[in-house]
Amino acid sequence: MPAAYKVLGQANPAATTLTTLYTVPSATSTIVSTLAVANLSTSAITFRVAIRPAGATVANQHYIAYDAAVAANDSVFLTLGVSLAATDVVSVFASSANAAFSLFGSEIT
Repeated sequence: MPAAYKVLGQANPAATTLTTLYTVPSATSTIVSTLAVANLSTSAITFRVAIRPAGATVANQHYIAYDAAVAANDSVFLTLGVSLAATDVVSVFASSANAAFSLFGSEIT
């Protein structure tokens, strides 16, 4: 099974909008290694991250980070080591439109 190491997804979502960052392609497994959250503003923000199995509607049990803080002009790096199956979805949310998310890992086909 070959693995492709890559940027899995990047997003700058609208404020307070749950946004799909990455969906695992069919016939693929993914190992998510790192999520970077950058605060592009001069004010603190909060963010959320949910992993939705098979694209399920988001529910409380899907959150792996909820209203976590990022200081002004700062970044947070989450080292995850999460395995995902085909059609699983990583969704992100921020309190401000000044957040940038980058997801890194490997896809295994």
